Amino acid sequence: MRYLLKITALSAALLLSACQELPDYLVGDNTVARVGRKELRMSELEHVVPQALGSADSADFVSMYIDKWIAKQLKLEEAELIFSESESDIEAKVEEYRQSLLIRKIEQYYLDTEAVPDVTDADIEAYYNAHKADFRLDKTIVKGRIVSFSSKYRQRDRLFEMMKSQKASTQKEFKDICVKNNFNLHEFTEWSDFTDFLAQLPTLRSRNYDSMLTDSNVHKMEADGITYYYQITAVRNKGEVRPLEMASETIRRVLKTHRQGEAIKAHEEMITHQALKNGHARIYTKEENSSAN
Repeated sequence: MRYLLKITALSAALLLSACQELPDYLVGDNTVARVGRKELRMSELEHVVPQALGSADSADFVSMYIDKWIAKQLKLEEAELIFSESESDIEAKVEEYRQSLLIRKIEQYYLDTEAVPDVTDADIEAYYNAHKADFRLDKTIVKGRIVSFSSKYRQRDRLFEMMKSQKASTQKEFKDICVKNNFNLHEFTEWSDFTDFLAQLPTLRSRNYDSMLTDSNVHKMEADGITYYYQITAVRNKGEVRPLEMASETIRRVLKTHRQGEAIKAHEEMITHQALKNGHARIYTKEENSSAN
C-alpha cells in the first residue's frame, strides 16, 4: 500500500513539474528505487514520463518503469555473475562495436562535407556497355498491351483494326474509345515479366505460349464472353542482356558506393600522410623493434 502511495505521489509530482518548478525536496536527485549499488533517481523519471498523461496513467507508467528498471538491474547483476569469466571478451566486443560506430560516423561525416562526384547518365551507360555480361536476364521480359471487353461490343472489328494502325491519331482515338466504354486497357510500357503479361489473358498453365514472342502483330482471344486483343511490341529473352533502363538504378548504386569508397580512402591516405609527417604516427622497422628489445 505504501508502495502504491509513493508511486502516486511521484506521478503527481512529475505532472506538476511540467507546469511549475518542483519543491526543493523533489528537485534533488532523490532515490526512487535501488538494486545493490545502482539507484534510480527522480531526475531520470522526470525525463521519461510523458507530459500528456493524466495522473492515473502517469502513476501506472511510473510503476511499470520502476518494475522494469529493477528487473533490468537484476538481470545485469545475474549476467555479470554467471558470465564473469567471459567479461573481458564482452568488453572487447563492446569496445569493437563502439569503435565501428565511431568509424561509420566519421566516414559519413567525410561524405557529407566533401564533394563526391555525382553519377551521371553517361557514367551509367559507360559502365553498362563495359559490363554487359553481368546483366543477363534470368527470365523473358516484354512490352506490349492488352485490351479486354464484352464480346457483345458491336464495333469490335473496327477496334481491332484501330489497334493495328501505325497512325498516332488513330491510336489516340483507340485509347479514347477504350476510356469512353470503360474497357480494360493494360499497357505494358515498361519491361515486364512475360508471365505477368500472360496472366492478363485467358491462358492455360499447361500450355506453352513462347510462339507469341516472335510475333508483334495484334491477336485476339475469347473466353467466357470476353474478347481480348493483345500485342507484344518488344521482347528480351532469358539469357539476353538486361535493358539499360532496368539496370540503371543498380549501376547507379554500384558507382555511388564505389565513389564513396574512393572518397573515404583518399581521406584516410591524407590523414595518414599528415600524421606520419608530423610525427603523430610512426611505423617502426624490424631493426628498431630489435634494438628496443
